[in-house]
Amino acid sequence: MVKPLGDRIIIEVAEVELKTKSGIIMPETSKEKPQKGKVVAVGKGKVLDNGTRLEPEVKVGDEVIFNKYAGSEIKIDDKEYLVIRESDVLAIA
Repeated sequence: MVKPLGDRIIIEVAEVELKTKSGIIMPETSKEKPQKGKVVAVGKGKVLDNGTRLEPEVKVGDEVIFNKYAGSEIKIDDKEYLVIRESDVLAIA
């Protein structure tokens, strides 16, 4: 696995369900960008102006909710991940 730098984290993005609760199957084009995923790697944390390192609040295995258009998508071993800054995490689910 790739090791993120600084305050970045790598997320395995949750798949969006294309079927509604009532059983209607939605077309692929109606799929929204997911905002939830599982943390698979965490950087060492952000370095503050005074030189100290701020430890990350999230850890590997956490389910997180993040900003809709945050980060950069990467592909590792035919699997897609999202690299985001910890500040783009809105909540730990």
